[in-house]
Amino acid sequence: MYKRILVYLLLIPAVLLVSSCSDVLSPANENINELEDMYTDASYAEGFLSNAYNLMPGNGWTFTDVATDNAVTNDNSNAFRQMATGQWTADNYPLNEWSDSRAGIQFVNIMIANADSVQWAEDEATRELFSQRMKGEAYGLRAYFMYHLLRNHAGWTGGDQGGQLLGVPIVTEPQDKDSDFQQPRNTFEECMQQIYSDVEKARELLPVDYGNVSDPSQLPEGYGDDENDLGRFNRVFGNDGRQRMSGRIAMAIKAKAALLAASPAYSAGTNTSWEDAANYAGELLALNNGVAGLAPEGATWYDNASQISNLGSGSNPPEMIWRGNLDGGSTGLEQQHFPPTLYGNGWMNPTQDLVDAFPMQNGYPIGHPNSNYDSSNPYQDRVPLLEEYILVNGGTAGVNSTQITTAADGNTNDALNAVETSTRTGYYMKKLLRQDVNLDPTSTNSQVHYYPRIRYTEIYLAYAEAANEAWGPDGMGNFSFSARGVIEAIRARQGITNDQYLQNEVASTEDMRELIRNVRRIELAFENFRFWDLRRWNMELAESADGVSISNGNHNIITVEPRDYQPYQRFGPVPYNEVLKFGLEQNYGW
Repeated sequence: MYKRILVYLLLIPAVLLVSSCSDVLSPANENINELEDMYTDASYAEGFLSNAYNLMPGNGWTFTDVATDNAVTNDNSNAFRQMATGQWTADNYPLNEWSDSRAGIQFVNIMIANADSVQWAEDEATRELFSQRMKGEAYGLRAYFMYHLLRNHAGWTGGDQGGQLLGVPIVTEPQDKDSDFQQPRNTFEECMQQIYSDVEKARELLPVDYGNVSDPSQLPEGYGDDENDLGRFNRVFGNDGRQRMSGRIAMAIKAKAALLAASPAYSAGTNTSWEDAANYAGELLALNNGVAGLAPEGATWYDNASQISNLGSGSNPPEMIWRGNLDGGSTGLEQQHFPPTLYGNGWMNPTQDLVDAFPMQNGYPIGHPNSNYDSSNPYQDRVPLLEEYILVNGGTAGVNSTQITTAADGNTNDALNAVETSTRTGYYMKKLLRQDVNLDPTSTNSQVHYYPRIRYTEIYLAYAEAANEAWGPDGMGNFSFSARGVIEAIRARQGITNDQYLQNEVASTEDMRELIRNVRRIELAFENFRFWDLRRWNMELAESADGVSISNGNHNIITVEPRDYQPYQRFGPVPYNEVLKFGLEQNYGW
């Protein structure tokens, strides 16, 4: 009876989430069943895995950039704004992943323990393939949950990153009423080794990618060689599996986790090296044809209308390794972020510091003597990506390419601090938004959106960062591409021509490190990276968020919002209620 209660209570919230997905995941069974019913009911059994998918972090937008030097929000009640201005505590943590991720691990542990007993199909060979796939997905998902638990909750037990670096309790078996819930936190290193082990098991059990094959000769090694084998493979590993955990996605998770572990804030507590991180990312990029595989339109993946309209059956555009469901057509993001005259709420306001991070089109930083930067005309001759990502004063947006005036002396509600939905910094976010959405009440139209779980650009940048630290700007390890080669390709995609700055003035590991961090800041802006990058790099957290006030054509820098972070807040806390319930050791300072 207890098992039935445990399973049912865990299923309720996730079933509600699953029922809204139409692109790649099937709904879980809502019936109240015994755990053992999964053995004869494949749909019910698959529900455990479907619910794990729906508990994953990264199933929607988390705009943590407003708690960094990248942006602010005009929403006074926003939890990230409050967190950044001194209200972050162990029992007030908007980025708490503890409960959902550990519930997700319970689901996947149930699948791993029971998949071989489920009657997935009448044909025994097909049943074994389904069991293999379900276990492979479960191992990969467990690694994904563990990565997010470490990123959000790992920490040192002593000040100045001293003492022990702890992760979370490792649980690899389904828990029931007789389980010991008073398990201490494992070390960060033990958790990393668990991630690596789970990823390798996932890769052993899953194909690199899902997709139908048309001839037995195309079957991957180990999957047979005749028409019957072809039918079984396509049934289990064909198009219907796309956007579920695959070997390629598992490799990306390993690369993400290794980059975190090798970073300055964590490296003293792990055996993962920069070389390891470079190798894990490089292995995945080699499957994507190295630097040549960088998607030409990858920087504007969210607004590539022709690519998005051709997505179906779980397929990916070239920029994506793993994505969320197509939403069928919506206006929510644009309603939240378009400026007021385009009927939006202007929610995300990029900072002057982020704008300044975008180089000139000749590749030089704006502060360099060779940049030709004109402070009285600050947006002229900047890299084209600036006005793709940020709506500056005089820029255009919306279905009619409306010119937007953000100057303090502007005469519309788009002007600085004109109304509560106006920009606070002199800028609006443009990235992520489809400019072919129309919010005009007289002619509203929606467009299809999706959420990126893992982009190739993220992995290219991970490789560049790790390879530079391991081998220097031009070292390649066992690959055919270097950190410099990756960064050159990304900057060329941004619109930089004849990149003399990269070639002539970025010579040392330190030079390249600074450039890589800047390129990463630009490319991944507003996608929930900056908050974590600042922390893993041990960088200053309390830089104020600045903006620009433009009057009579004069640009004056203004302080918009101070940041109130303490040094110990480089690491998130263990949720206070978990410490109370289970006697877990808390991270230093919390």
